[in-house]
Amino acid sequence: MTFSKNESLCKDELQAWQLKHLKETLLRVYHLVPFYKKKFDEHGVLPQDIKSLDDIAKLPFTKKHDLRDNYPFGMFSVDMDQIVRIHSSSGTTGKPTVVGYTEHDMDIWAEVMGRAFTMGGVTCQDIMQNSHGYGLFTGGLGFHNAAERMKIAVIPSSTGFTSRQLLLLKDFGATVLTATPSFALHMAEVAKAEGYDIQKDFKLRVGFFGAEPTSEGLKNEIAHIWGIDYHEIYGLSEIIGPGVACNCKHSNLLHIHEDHFYPEIIDPKTGEVLPEGTRGELVITTLTKQGLPIIRYRTGDITSLTRIPCRCGRTIGRIESIVGRSDDMLLINGVNVFPSQIEHVLSKQEGITLNYQIIADKKGYLDKLEIDVELDEHLISDDVSYLGNLKKELQHSLLNNLYINVEVKLVAPKSLQRSEGKAVRVLDKRPK
Repeated sequence: MTFSKNESLCKDELQAWQLKHLKETLLRVYHLVPFYKKKFDEHGVLPQDIKSLDDIAKLPFTKKHDLRDNYPFGMFSVDMDQIVRIHSSSGTTGKPTVVGYTEHDMDIWAEVMGRAFTMGGVTCQDIMQNSHGYGLFTGGLGFHNAAERMKIAVIPSSTGFTSRQLLLLKDFGATVLTATPSFALHMAEVAKAEGYDIQKDFKLRVGFFGAEPTSEGLKNEIAHIWGIDYHEIYGLSEIIGPGVACNCKHSNLLHIHEDHFYPEIIDPKTGEVLPEGTRGELVITTLTKQGLPIIRYRTGDITSLTRIPCRCGRTIGRIESIVGRSDDMLLINGVNVFPSQIEHVLSKQEGITLNYQIIADKKGYLDKLEIDVELDEHLISDDVSYLGNLKKELQHSLLNNLYINVEVKLVAPKSLQRSEGKAVRVLDKRPK
């Protein structure tokens, strides 16, 4: 067996594990985190009231602003002498969210990341180029530490400096790449421009990509361009960082490590728990963390959950790729639009690239949606009628998929700004 025992527990065994650790976590937060004691008391619920996993719906939600309101360490359940690592968000919209890890938490983080590497067939024979950002962002160090524990050689290239990234990738013979999808696409674009033969000059065979919602079309393009197996990895710093979920070679769905992170899907508007298989907002409760245990954290990520066992033999639940974020969703004249829906349409159209910008604005009292799309640099036609037909095709496809009219603007190759981290696809110019 190439995976851990907890990944293949039968339903009864897994639920017994989850309930045991849930009860322990509830006692921990109620007695050690003043925020949770106050919150539980306000909702009239005590840890001993939770007698089954279904009872978790009685518990209050935790939101990002709760972490900000208790900045910096008010949500920690241990003294600072037990904290061995501190990460935080960028704090660009206010105070950052701060997360702390005990030595036990670091072991859990390395364990779930190790499971992800195993899903990709990575061993100590591999060399991993880690093109995620290092520092307070959890991405770079989350990959790095787990890889080192598995005796995988790590090239800590971080993000940016694309030409140097390519030089290292070629000269050091990396077989594994980690990056955001948008940066992986940008690296391939620069590699072609600098004269590399991607299939011959590089030894990559597998990649782990995450940190931004990505359409199937973009995943397939990255896998094809680099000639690699594409593995999507999901995580968020408030829960642990990267490693909350990852897909194996047998499925595009992501195995969520629910022996450590208990998942629910709720209606983002009502908070009601939705049936399995229904798309909604992902809510996660940590079951084994010590430094920063979190109860019913509203991730804002839109997905669905199934517990049908995978062909690989793992029985833990699986989530679909994140469709988008509830706070990134655009409401255009009453219609919900996710950037990934637009990317899906663009990925099926020849003559364009997947470098694009979504612009929401007002025209009078109505919302207006414009999409700037780069033409493929290999497109040899500059015929006005061809470009006009291409624009009409795109607008028609977007109307059929989004049920709204979209203005498409075809722009010159490489004219849109590139991202070396998370891609910023949406520009909302509407008055707040």
